[in-house]
Amino acid sequence: MEIFNAIGRRKAAVARVYLSSGKGNITINNRKLEDYFTLMQHQYIVKQPFLTLGKLEDYDVKANLDGGGIKGQAEALRLGIARALLKVDAEYRASLKPQGFLTRDPRVVERKKPGQPAARKKFQFSKR
Repeated sequence: MEIFNAIGRRKAAVARVYLSSGKGNITINNRKLEDYFTLMQHQYIVKQPFLTLGKLEDYDVKANLDGGGIKGQAEALRLGIARALLKVDAEYRASLKPQGFLTRDPRVVERKKPGQPAARKKFQFSKR
């Protein structure tokens, strides 16, 4: 039984994923998927790579999630699972790539600039 690992990132969230053959159990930070992601939308995001391939019951996932918000963590985990599935079988790429599961979303929060209240907001201008 070989274990495949991969990393997924989204915004400030980092997911370290360990994929092994099993019965479809997903464990995140030693908690079940339903306990960690209470919203069905986030659970669906995590399962998307498996649903696309029809392999939901074939693999067990153990993941360590850190940083970011709940949605960013779910999307980081999706990327990590998709990358780990590629290591299992490279032929999965044809199904996962068109769905966008292998693309790292580069959008992050813009940094605050000095002399301004926020990244782009400016203080009120007074001519006189």
